[in-house]
Amino acid sequence: MTETLGLVQAGMVGALMGAIFFGGLWQTVRRAVSSTQPALWFLGSIVLRTCVTLAGFYFVSRAHWERLPACLLGFILIHVSVTLWTRAQMKTPARPAQEAR
Repeated sequence: MTETLGLVQAGMVGALMGAIFFGGLWQTVRRAVSSTQPALWFLGSIVLRTCVTLAGFYFVSRAHWERLPACLLGFILIHVSVTLWTRAQMKTPARPAQEAR
């Protein structure tokens, strides 16, 4: 029972790390577009997001390699969810603004 609980927790932490990783990417793109030095934003962001994600995977494992695939699965599920959500947003036509009365 505790092994299953550990795997479920690892998957949830992986999903949380995925949300942080891809949320950070979204924030980086938003800020870098209007920045005078977008390369610094992207470079700093990828280094920070990668370090946080790798540290999260390291601490989730706690010397149990069985937790790593569950954590990776949670991370990948968030990646797929974000990809599908953003594609759906791009296909939805923008509504014209309503005129003020």
